[in-house]
Amino acid sequence: MAVFDTYRACEALTGAGFTERQAKALIDVGREGYGALATKTDIQDMATKTDLRELEQRITIKVGAMLFTLAGLLVAVLVALELLPL
Repeated sequence: MAVFDTYRACEALTGAGFTERQAKALIDVGREGYGALATKTDIQDMATKTDLRELEQRITIKVGAMLFTLAGLLVAVLVALELLPL
């Protein structure tokens, strides 16, 4: 994770006309949000649209296979109970 140089930020802000008190307050607010920024590692671990499409296809195939199996099982049970003549 990158380090936020508060001293350098304070120097830059005071050099641009902020008072030291204003600069420190702005840095404190910015530092709170700085930790929420995504790093390169965070982004590398994220799924892409292609990853999500592939996952959706695999789930669709598996659910379809389960429904097909369940339908076959239901037919077998109905035949065994003689509720569905062959």
